[in-house]
Parts: sequence; C-alpha cells; structure tokens
Amino acid sequence: MIFHKHLLINAKVNKPMKSEDEAIEFLKDLVGSINMKIIKGPFASYVDVVGNRGLTAMVMIETSHIAFHIWDEQSPALLQFDLYTCGSLDAESVLTTIEKSFEVASLEYQLFDRKDGFVLEAQGSR
Repeated sequence: MIFHKHLLINAKVNKPMKSEDEAIEFLKDLVGSINMKIIKGPFASYVDVVGNRGLTAMVMIETSHIAFHIWDEQSPALLQFDLYTCGSLDAESVLTTIEKSFEVASLEYQLFDRKDGFVLEAQGSR
C-alpha cells in the first residue's frame, strides 16, 4: 500500500552536529531504525558562511527523502528537518531519535498526509 506521509520538524538544539561524517552516520542509523532503505547517499556538507553557517544533510530513500539543516551560529542551534515517504512512517520513533541525538531544547512538528492535498494528521511541541 502506498502512503504519502510528510513529517516536518523545527527544533532548537543544544548539541548541533558539525561533522559531515557524524551527519552521514546519523542518517544511516535513522533510516535503518525506521525500516526504510537507502537508494543514494547520505550526503552532507558544512557551510562556513557567516549568517548561514551550519550543516546540511540528506539521503534518498526508496520511498522518497530525508533532509535536515542545522544553523549552529546561534545557541541553541536551529534544526529544520524534513522526511517525506510513500511508505509507512513511525513518526514517534523519528521524534524520539531527534530528541536524543541533538539534545533538543524545544521542538515543534507537523505530520501531513499528502495523498489528496495537505491533510494535517498530527502536530505538537515538546
């Protein structure tokens, strides 16, 4: 069965990743923990430009993509996270992994079903 789930996370984090290798390992582990399959990547790059300094990472999965951006010049750092899948999604597992991996100070999320537009399935803050 095909699903169309889109999870968006906006978080303030106390432990921002700054290493490309760390981001790549995080994405590999995350994909495995939510029973998805990598088709390309992960890729990561650190941008060292004042005002936009931080890490960008993404992985193509068999059912779409996962990407995140961290701006680490501010404290706490800003994390924007995006996961789209046409497979099933355990959003709670993803949220828990984000919280543990980045030492989240605050987090807001929205989960959409995009089969027929943008239907908000869940939202919350932690």
